[in-house]
Amino acid sequence: MPSTPPPPLPCDDPIGLQSFAVLLRAMNAEFNRIAQEFAQAQGLHLTDVQALIAVLDADRDQEAGPMTPGRLGARMNLTSGAVTACLDRLEKTGHIRRVRAADDRRVVHVHYAKAGREAAREYFRPLAQSTDAARARFSPDELHTVVRFLSEMNDQLSRIRS
Repeated sequence: MPSTPPPPLPCDDPIGLQSFAVLLRAMNAEFNRIAQEFAQAQGLHLTDVQALIAVLDADRDQEAGPMTPGRLGARMNLTSGAVTACLDRLEKTGHIRRVRAADDRRVVHVHYAKAGREAAREYFRPLAQSTDAARARFSPDELHTVVRFLSEMNDQLSRIRS
């Protein structure tokens, strides 16, 4: 993935709100570009990639339990029809699998499929390597601060959404 230089920071306050906004927008735009390219390469829609991320996050969050179509729709603000179409595309391309719950056959759990996980891992390997290279330029104390900031940003963004 070609590296693009960061946008120029406002000179008056490199750690001010405007500088943060510029940098966060730029990072978000790059993530969106990468996700869009992955979607195109996989024959998917950008919404499908966002659904994959939600499924992946749910698979990692033991407390929340497995992703269901209903939870996915609520998380992504999609109708049940849109969720079904999205899951159909993801299942057809081998990215997810739907499994009926053992204790209640009416409940469907959505999991990231092994083939989909491998395709994503291969595609996003350069992003992981770039992230690791950037992390290597910071001390552990600085990284703890960055993680604290990103965690707080995610908390604040989730409050806005809800």
